[in-house]
Amino acid sequence: MSRSFPLALAIIASALPALAQDGGGMAMMHEMDGKMMMMAPDGASAATQGYVDAMNSMSAGMMMEFTGDPDVDFIRGMIPHHQGAVDAAKVELQYGTDPEARAFAEKVIAAQEAEIAWMTEWLAARGQ
Repeated sequence: MSRSFPLALAIIASALPALAQDGGGMAMMHEMDGKMMMMAPDGASAATQGYVDAMNSMSAGMMMEFTGDPDVDFIRGMIPHHQGAVDAAKVELQYGTDPEARAFAEKVIAAQEAEIAWMTEWLAARGQ
């Protein structure tokens, strides 16, 4: 088991309550190709499936090989974490209707994309 597995599993587990579908149904965990993945509950809405897909993509990205450099490992792990926030915010913009939540999603996208760009540049400057 990789050293990142417990961290990714904890992140996924902490998000499960938020992924309950319309007052019923909990996202379930299952193993696929040696990786733990979330599965939307039966009858899940397109939005719930979008959130599950965003979480699975983020989790897969965080299952990385560690370099042993704490700075590099932190930045490398934060990129998929931030991308997961962008992806979830895009689901909100596609399906959400609350003006405040939608405005917040737009702010999340702008802030996280800027931070992803900074992290990518930081890694490139260090040959990563």
